Amino acid sequence: MPDLLTAEEFGRLVQGFEHTAFRLETRERYLDDEEREPVRRFLAGEPPDDAWFMDWYDAVRQLTAEGRRMERVRVVSEPHSDYTRFGIDLASRLNVPSGEDIRYLPRDRARELGLPDEDFWLLDSSRVLVLHFDGDVLLGAELVTDAAEVVRRAYWRDVAWHHAIPLDKYARSSDRCGVQLSAGA
Repeated sequence: MPDLLTAEEFGRLVQGFEHTAFRLETRERYLDDEEREPVRRFLAGEPPDDAWFMDWYDAVRQLTAEGRRMERVRVVSEPHSDYTRFGIDLASRLNVPSGEDIRYLPRDRARELGLPDEDFWLLDSSRVLVLHFDGDVLLGAELVTDAAEVVRRAYWRDVAWHHAIPLDKYARSSDRCGVQLSAGA
């Protein structure tokens, strides 16, 4: 196992980028204690309580107001899992309105394109945070600065971004989601 960053180091890097931050998400779900109750509420059809998400929302709003760009491609299976439907709802209500540009890429298409089954952040096209998991639980991130490895992730970013579909178009293009998007998305 490579050396993993502390949570503080990880947060500082993700929010300390100068120009661009890109995230590739390839997992079917993520198990995070902070999300358990919000996911339960979503599945039960209860109104959301988004207090748990507000630190991220506020940080992204500030970063994007400063002219920094945050992009994300989510590789998803179709039909969607409950977790993916929760993520689409959250993205439409909070991520996208905060300033993130989130796009979706069907898993079958990602495989055809040769994209990896790896989650990572690419920061300013100069540093990569490769995320490591035990099952669906995030263990931490490995900082990668080797130029060849950074270029490889930049290539994957470009391929994913070119073929991914913006959230509003993806959700409205068919009955894929089963999620009612907010009017702002």
